[in-house]
Amino acid sequence: MKREILVSASDQESWVALKEDGRLAELMFDRPDQGRIVGNIFLGRVDAVLPGIQAAFVDIGEEKAAFLHASDVETGDNGQERASPGQDGKPEPQRRGRSRNAPPIQDALQRDQVLLVQVTKESISTKGPRVTTQISLPGRFLVYLPNAGNVGVSRKIGQRSERARLRAMVREVIGDGTGGAIVRTAGEELTQKKLEREYSELRRLWESLEQRAKLAQAPTLVHEDEKLVSGVVRDLFTDKFEAVTVDDRQLHQQILKYVKTFDPELADRIHYYGEKKPLFDQAGIEEEIQRAFRRRVELPTGGHVIIEQTEALVSVDVNTGRFTGKKKDPEDTILKTNLDAAREIANQLRLRDVGGIVVIDFIDMERQQNRSRVLHELRSHLGRDRARTKTWELSELGLVEMTRQRVRPSLLHSLTEPCAACGGTGRVWTAPTLVREIERCVRRAAALGDEKQLLVRVHPGVALQVMEFEPRFVRDLARRTRLRLDLRDDPLLRHDEFRILSGKAQVDVTDKYRAA
Repeated sequence: MKREILVSASDQESWVALKEDGRLAELMFDRPDQGRIVGNIFLGRVDAVLPGIQAAFVDIGEEKAAFLHASDVETGDNGQERASPGQDGKPEPQRRGRSRNAPPIQDALQRDQVLLVQVTKESISTKGPRVTTQISLPGRFLVYLPNAGNVGVSRKIGQRSERARLRAMVREVIGDGTGGAIVRTAGEELTQKKLEREYSELRRLWESLEQRAKLAQAPTLVHEDEKLVSGVVRDLFTDKFEAVTVDDRQLHQQILKYVKTFDPELADRIHYYGEKKPLFDQAGIEEEIQRAFRRRVELPTGGHVIIEQTEALVSVDVNTGRFTGKKKDPEDTILKTNLDAAREIANQLRLRDVGGIVVIDFIDMERQQNRSRVLHELRSHLGRDRARTKTWELSELGLVEMTRQRVRPSLLHSLTEPCAACGGTGRVWTAPTLVREIERCVRRAAALGDEKQLLVRVHPGVALQVMEFEPRFVRDLARRTRLRLDLRDDPLLRHDEFRILSGKAQVDVTDKYRAA
């Protein structure tokens, strides 16, 4: 499988796209207004202890109190009850419900108690972030567990002899020192020298973090995890990826410096993209992003699936559509559609970063072997997902119920907001999202070289957003693209609508430069 990472960055946002065999498989983005806190470590103060649900609420200084379940409280048993390493080597959070040796929450915590907690799940909808006291510090090859004593190896390192070698080497390096460690996927064939250096760095980081916490007053941030791009390179980039392509020169140098330090043999796979045409346009990613927000997804055979996201769950409906197949054997037609749908559903859940409960209504099949085949196909493709998934057998109603790990809001909820015009039943682009799309359109116009003067018309609310938060937006964009550029408000436009007008005649060229 051909895999590559594409990074498109600007002063206001960073996007990371993972492509597999030429197709967009995963998409992540970061903006200052998003306030991502997963992986951050806080000195928190317990607000309330609730024995009825075996949980506590912890004030970490964020808008909403953090949720701490009893299963996520360090037991003090030297880490033997900690969660096992996940596919990429990171510890997986405990499932809801107390572990066998976990004491009742009321015995472990009390109100106003100060403790170090790490965020494992972002605040989603009305729920605050989820935290754990089981701290883990990820590096390139290791995850250091300061309060544990066990040694683990990523499940993706499958060779038994290599797993045994890595375990023995880590135990030797740790020696009588405090803490445990998990070898990440990138640590396959790890050398003793690299291991010792990273372990020492993570130990020093933990010691400085502890010292900072002793001098701090709760609630406060004690340690901030890597930003999106740095975290992706640290966590994902291995020799299984053919290339990392970056369109920002400064960020390219930062990534290259990091890789030369930890994995110099991979340095020649870091590339800078300096062409006029935007990187995501060149790679065809912009169009795929637009398709990721559509309810209806077409299948190669002519069928389609409908994906509906609700507060409680995600429903997926599979339809044959215009695909009729063989009239003599309708079961064969249904099987082909369901197999196509199983592959596409797994891809779409990953691409849209949908989490929680998912219910899939496949087309009814009479033969048990066909039902088993479709379920196997779904599970096989879900196996490529970094998020944990669990799939149950077909129910009596012919539905497949599954869950997908939810760490952050989905792309849909991150990039859109409730529509005031429809009472919240639909979604519209946020003002920052619209401004960034305008920027990409203008850059496309400059790259094609057909324009000299452009006027952009937007809703007054969007114009106000630009004036308040990006007063130099028009000036800087005009300087970079060398176009005469102006932006004006138009109360007749919707909040998520804009028009691009060309030249003195103000010819509407919006569709020419907007992604499909």
